[in-house]
Amino acid sequence: MFLLRSFIYLLCLAGVAHLIQLEGFELKQYALYSEETLTEHMQDVLTFLSCILFFYASRINFQLKIPAVLLAALSAMMFVREFDTYLDLYFFDGAWQSIVYSILAGVFVYLITNRGSIFNSLKAYSLTPSYGICLSGMVTLLAFSRMMGKGAFWHSVMGDDYVRAVKNIVEEGIETLGYTLIFISAIELVLICRTRMAKNHKHCTDEVTQ
Repeated sequence: MFLLRSFIYLLCLAGVAHLIQLEGFELKQYALYSEETLTEHMQDVLTFLSCILFFYASRINFQLKIPAVLLAALSAMMFVREFDTYLDLYFFDGAWQSIVYSILAGVFVYLITNRGSIFNSLKAYSLTPSYGICLSGMVTLLAFSRMMGKGAFWHSVMGDDYVRAVKNIVEEGIETLGYTLIFISAIELVLICRTRMAKNHKHCTDEVTQ
């Protein structure tokens, strides 16, 4: 089962890389990798699905509920951030910030309410495979992609031949990799929670039959 999941994740990452390349193959030198592109839409879908999966995990396992809620909230904020242009355009300027701050306030209240369980719950999550995958995705998304997307670096490398699309391809491609890893970690967390739920159900059933 582990090898099968690994193979599926490999195909998933290869598929994401292929989808990132599609715009380049189709538009060639006119590809911009900016807003309203397949790569951007993939990021929207990945963050939305990650949020749903993390939230679902929080509903089916009490021990891992706190980290699952935190990751669901973080994924929701990432999703809102990716939609900043539309929110500012169709609602009001600064709409996405208002939504993000509201989510942060809700998370803060939730943590205060459950402060006694935070350490044990986070420790339990750190022992799962989902934690390592999620951490890799976060580092890739929040640190590595930002460093590789520095305009000054690309201006230095390409000089007068600077092409913004090249910088965008690298930055958006790495960002999408990070989102994909977080999505995979959400899948892993759901699988872990469902496995534990099944074991608990079996244990309760055995006790009843005895």
